[in-house]
Amino acid sequence: MGKNNVSYQLMTLITTHKLGDKAESIFKKHGLSLQYRLGAEGTASSDIMDMLGLGSVDKCLLLSVLPRAAAQDVLGKLKRELRMHAVNSGIAFTIPLSGASGLLLHLAGGGKEDSERKDENAMTQRTHALVVAMINRGFSGDVMEAAKAAGARGGTVVHSRCIGSAEASALLGLSGQEEKEIVLILTDVTSKTTIMEAVTARCGAATEAKGLVMSLPVDDVTGF
Repeated sequence: MGKNNVSYQLMTLITTHKLGDKAESIFKKHGLSLQYRLGAEGTASSDIMDMLGLGSVDKCLLLSVLPRAAAQDVLGKLKRELRMHAVNSGIAFTIPLSGASGLLLHLAGGGKEDSERKDENAMTQRTHALVVAMINRGFSGDVMEAAKAAGARGGTVVHSRCIGSAEASALLGLSGQEEKEIVLILTDVTSKTTIMEAVTARCGAATEAKGLVMSLPVDDVTGF
């Protein structure tokens, strides 16, 4: 495969802050110089944890761009060195990118990407998807209640702020407070639609949560 046909992925890791430090060193060893680290909250899927008041746990969200050919190797290292088979150690997955700037690809260690390239074989084999819900601050609990009732195992909450124009926000149904929460829910593809419909009914644009719900394809997963 020539450089012009290199495909890229967004490596996404959700784990504890301690393991996040270790993951950063793994990324650096693989030459992944472009990294982002965000604070997040994990949501428990266990009834016992909920009863103990441990339904929200501090997590970190790590993002890095890498060539698809390197993804399996990095995922394998994360699985082994972070012991991602253990409970609450974290999950890692890759999201395909259809285009990126030249600087981004340089930092990811590759050449120019063909943004129109279609990997139909990968699409037919995908077994997971990422459901993303952007809602007003304070409604992430409602999102997760609806999602879990529809089959979700858990989710991750990232706090954010809406900076779009009033016109664009209103068009997307995002009018309301500027402080937002983004809920990330990794699920199998068979449950994706049911979860999205449940979250939209509970926290969609017509509700006080003013939510926007979407899904992203996921190529490879470990720790789920």
